[in-house]
Amino acid sequence: MERTVTAIPSGARGCAECAATAAGARQATHGPQPPSGPDNPLRVAIIGGGPGGLYAAALLKRLDPAREITVWERNAPDDTFGFGVVLSDETLGGIEHADPDVYEALQRHFTRWDDIDIVHRDTRHTSSGHGFAALGRRRLLEILHTRCRDLGVDLRFRTEAPEDLSRTHDLVIAADGIHSTTRERHADVFRPRLTNHRCRYIWLAADFPFDSFRFEIAETEHGVMQLHGYPYAPDASTVIIEMREEVWRAAGFDELGEAESVERCAKIFAEALRGRPLKSNNSTWTTFRTVVNDRWSHGNVVLLGDAAHTAHFSIGSGTKLAVEDALALAACLEERDTLPEALAAYEAERRPVVASTQRAARASLEWFENIALYLDQPPRQFAFNLLTRSRRVTHDNLRLRDARFTQTVEREFGCPPGTPPMFTPFRLRGLTLRNRVVVSPMDMYSAVDGVPGDFHLVHLGARALGGAGLVMTEMVCVSAEGRITPGCAGLYTGRQAEAWKRITNFVHDRAPGTAIGVQLGHSGRKGSTKLMWEGMDEPLEEGNWPLVAPSALPYKEFSQTPRELSRAQLTDIREQFAAAAVRAARAGFDLLELHCAHGYLLSGFLSPLTNRRTDAYGGSLEKRLRFPLEVFDAVRNVWPGERPMTVRISATDWAEGGTSAEDAVEIAQAFAAHGADAIDVSTGQVVADEQPESGRSYQTPFADRIRHATGIPVIAVGAISSWDDVNSLILAGRSDLCALARPHLYDPHWTLHAAAEQGYTGPGATWPAPYRAGSRRPQTGRTDAPKPRLSLGSGDARGG
Repeated sequence: MERTVTAIPSGARGCAECAATAAGARQATHGPQPPSGPDNPLRVAIIGGGPGGLYAAALLKRLDPAREITVWERNAPDDTFGFGVVLSDETLGGIEHADPDVYEALQRHFTRWDDIDIVHRDTRHTSSGHGFAALGRRRLLEILHTRCRDLGVDLRFRTEAPEDLSRTHDLVIAADGIHSTTRERHADVFRPRLTNHRCRYIWLAADFPFDSFRFEIAETEHGVMQLHGYPYAPDASTVIIEMREEVWRAAGFDELGEAESVERCAKIFAEALRGRPLKSNNSTWTTFRTVVNDRWSHGNVVLLGDAAHTAHFSIGSGTKLAVEDALALAACLEERDTLPEALAAYEAERRPVVASTQRAARASLEWFENIALYLDQPPRQFAFNLLTRSRRVTHDNLRLRDARFTQTVEREFGCPPGTPPMFTPFRLRGLTLRNRVVVSPMDMYSAVDGVPGDFHLVHLGARALGGAGLVMTEMVCVSAEGRITPGCAGLYTGRQAEAWKRITNFVHDRAPGTAIGVQLGHSGRKGSTKLMWEGMDEPLEEGNWPLVAPSALPYKEFSQTPRELSRAQLTDIREQFAAAAVRAARAGFDLLELHCAHGYLLSGFLSPLTNRRTDAYGGSLEKRLRFPLEVFDAVRNVWPGERPMTVRISATDWAEGGTSAEDAVEIAQAFAAHGADAIDVSTGQVVADEQPESGRSYQTPFADRIRHATGIPVIAVGAISSWDDVNSLILAGRSDLCALARPHLYDPHWTLHAAAEQGYTGPGATWPAPYRAGSRRPQTGRTDAPKPRLSLGSGDARGG
């Protein structure tokens, strides 16, 4: 049945869950209710007269004119903060289907453009083909005011919303912004988490239109400042000036009034502003606040827009998200019989979309917070890095929008014509990897008495044949007591070394060009547990062996408590690592990685949450580093000089009081000073109560930071799942190598298939002779028609 009531297509509003519904569906209130109408009107109160609240009012009234809808707004009708608003084509599509009158009114006032300009060190780099639409915020509000009045919505300006609306109305929509009093009134239910960030910014305007979306970087004596600007009318542009808090204070902005601040900003960015002044609208310097709520509804009260969630202005999604919230809420109210069902459907639909946007916004925000790290990149690589900073714009879709710009970046990076960045070689000490793909270490728990068998030969051999530049073993333990489980592989006996040599010989003989590396580690307090599929981190029911750790702290409440290592035991373990490294060299491994991550023994020394020692190996970070560095030195001394060594670290513990991103930089620098050739940057798994911020490529910003803060080559890991991600990370300079785990479990030939999907057949993607007949991508009935140009509008159009 066609959705004649809502006229909001699921694709436009993101509703994958809600089914089609008949016109006159039962209205959602506290429970099942008869259809609303003249004798039974649904009473809706909306707190906040911003775009999200007004659009929700217009939609709900249009869908059922009998509804009594009142909007309370404490400011005057023409009061507004900020200047221009950018909306995406996706959002506009939802508006067009839901209310053509609003869409037509917006269309008449949009300013459109295609280019992004990045000005850095007096050079402008332009990327085209992006597609933007913007209009003035005041104009947007006027359109929505008019539409609401035409429909019969009761708009009450300069009026505070009563506190008892939930008792006098069937539904209360709290669209009262980032400082929502409704949210705070019910904080025990909504459980908001508010995070303030490191930059100050001010929202201003110029009296002329930029001809592009403009990012301009100013390197001043006080530090780095940046301008974000875009047109929103034939005679006006939004201008946002942003800088880190310490730069803002050093420049004296903390002591200036509004007029003086505006004048100072205009002078700093005089060239971009063509010598024109800036204007303000009660503009003040502020810090961005990320809002996340555990719940969005409480009884008949529901949060919408910034009251529920915020996304940093650098991807411009605030108004976009609020309008899309309104679209989804209106549709779910039409499609569900009761208010609880409707609000649950609204939240279930919108949460994943908002979470994805907030992850992208957080990546963009942090990129600008740390922009000083990237200033010395080659100019076009810097521009590419900025455009792809949030991980939503990638190498592939940027190439579709602006092939010339992307090809220029590739050429300056060193890619031969037609060569994707992932298939460029990379050198570590005496080892040259044929491409940038690494099969990440993955514990297989399939060894017997530490001896790798046929399973390991097939597992690692298949992935070597699959084309990766480097294949890593699982964590190979340096002693029987250092195993995680009885199924863990080792290198503490000659028999184990011979078994590994069989595997390295196969890789070198049958997959020439692929290197194989070994990861050495010791389980520490996370040992003596069941195989992963039998009960991850659960102690063995019998046959347990004693555990050791930096401090006598169990991993979980039910875990075995380890003994704190004595000085003599530290010496023994250091020698175990060195002996295992000698065996690894004889077994023919090309690279050795020291495992100092994920809460295992050496990682346990690095984290203040797991190292409570009071001797020379605990306390300050310098002392916590002491034993891991001693082990590194012992291994490096016996490992062949021409073969590289890497170190895997957890760059954050994802827990309060644990290893921080700043600590990770110091840890990486310390290992590099002792001879590490690269840092393999992972995160977490150090403490059981961690709270990771997961998502696509979520760990890569830590690698990025280490690389640019130290100049040390890095291996990025963490939910990197596509060849497009790999190309983007490599070309932007955020990583030197990319390690993928689960994609290689799904597809052992992931790298060669990535080459085939990109139409690449050159160096770095050579198929083994027996497989060459299958090197062409099979025809599956899919067409090779070019993808439509992406118009990212609000958030993504800013390059995020």
